Amino acid sequence: MVKKTHYLHESCDDPVAAIVAGIDRDVERGEDILMLGLCIVMLSSSFAPVAPPNVLLPLVALTFAITSSLARRNYHNMERKLRESLAQIEYSDKTSLYPITTVFIEYPMPPLSESYNILKNLKRTLKSVIGGLLINPLWMPIFYVMGIQIVEEKNLGILNRAVITVEQKLAKSSPEVQKYP
Repeated sequence: MVKKTHYLHESCDDPVAAIVAGIDRDVERGEDILMLGLCIVMLSSSFAPVAPPNVLLPLVALTFAITSSLARRNYHNMERKLRESLAQIEYSDKTSLYPITTVFIEYPMPPLSESYNILKNLKRTLKSVIGGLLINPLWMPIFYVMGIQIVEEKNLGILNRAVITVEQKLAKSSPEVQKYP
């Protein structure tokens, strides 16, 4: 299967609508990935009677780590596809996508190697240590990767609001569709 490098396709009349639809689809995919991780973690308590905490808690941390990493990868792919798409459209179309491009500029996502580096995220590390000391030391990695997951959710929420803003502008500028009684 060929991996798409941009959001544009031949059959689309409006490149802005195609880009917005593609980003919207990818935002939903990122939200679904994060929700899947959260659901798996919530269901993990049902295994508590048969799995000891020293097995179950690392698996919870691993689940958060995998889903937040997949969501981050999805976010970086959205940014790359948007950049490639913007290179192929006219300036007037680029201006209507300004709310979306602003999100990627104002809320850049660092690479995963930086997010998982405990020395570069001292605040998150300190919160994880305090939480681990208050509850159980096995919870420290869970709190750390949960912090990454929360950042992913926050950025996807901001991007989703920007997509909605552009969609509303597109709906206002498009010719009215005849409404049936």
